[in-house]
Amino acid sequence: MLTTRFVTGAPNWIDVGTPDIEGATSFYGALFGWRFRSGGPEAGGYGFFQLDGRTVAGGMQTGAEQGPPAWTVYFQSEDARATARAAELAHGRVLAQPVDVMGQGHMAVLADQAGVPFGIWQPGLTKGVDVADEPGALCWVELYTLDIAAAAAFYHKVLGLETSGVPFPGGTYTCVNPAGGGDETMFGGVVPLADDPVEAQAGPYWLPYFEVTDTDAVADRAQRLGGTVRMPATTLEGVGRMAKLADPFGARFAVITSDTPQG
Repeated sequence: MLTTRFVTGAPNWIDVGTPDIEGATSFYGALFGWRFRSGGPEAGGYGFFQLDGRTVAGGMQTGAEQGPPAWTVYFQSEDARATARAAELAHGRVLAQPVDVMGQGHMAVLADQAGVPFGIWQPGLTKGVDVADEPGALCWVELYTLDIAAAAAFYHKVLGLETSGVPFPGGTYTCVNPAGGGDETMFGGVVPLADDPVEAQAGPYWLPYFEVTDTDAVADRAQRLGGTVRMPATTLEGVGRMAKLADPFGARFAVITSDTPQG
C-alpha cells in the first residue's frame, strides 16, 4: 500500500505537466476538490494541489517542447545523482539532470529502458506528498510496458524494486514493492501493454491511480468537465471498481473505489 512513511524506491511525489494550469486547476478542483497553491515566482510557475490544506500533487504549465501533457510519478531516492547514473548504466536515460529544488530536495526526470519517463525525489525539507491512500489522493501506480522481465530488471537495478506474481482473474498480476518490503508494501503493478487494448496504442507509461468514493460518479463528472473516459467504470473482484480517464488536455490517470481502502 502507498503511505506517507516513505522508503527508498516507493512513490513519494507526483505532478502533472499541462499546457493550461488554470484549466487543469478548474478540472481537478471540480473532480477531486483540490485547490491549487502557487509556489511563487521563484518556483517558475510550479505549484501544489491541496486537499483540505494537505498537498496531494504538484503541477505546472508546460510547453510542447517539454513533451505532451502527462502525470509523472516520482520515486524516493537516497542519492539522486547515483540513481541517475544507475539508470544510464541500466540502459535508461536522464531527461532532466538532478537539481536542488530550493532546499526542499533533489529531483531528476529519467527514462527507463523502454523510454518511459519517471521522476526521482531525494527528500530534503519536503519528504513527499502529505496524503496517500485516501479519497482524492494517489493510491496505486501501474507501469504499462512491452517487456515485464526487462522492466523488472531495470527498476530493480535502479531503485531496488522487487516484483511478485499475484493470482488475478484471467491470469497473474505482477506487483511491485520496495526492496525487502514484502506484500504489505506493494504500491503498484507491471502490466503487459499488449494485453490491454485501452493502452496498446498509447505506448508504455506509468499510470497513477487516485482513490475515490464513487468511481461511476467521478467518471461521469470527468466527462462533463471536458475530460475523456478511456475505460468505463469496471469492477475487478477483490480489487475494486476502477475507470481510466484523461483530463481535458490529455494527461492520463485512473480512479478506483477500492474494496479495502486504506488511510
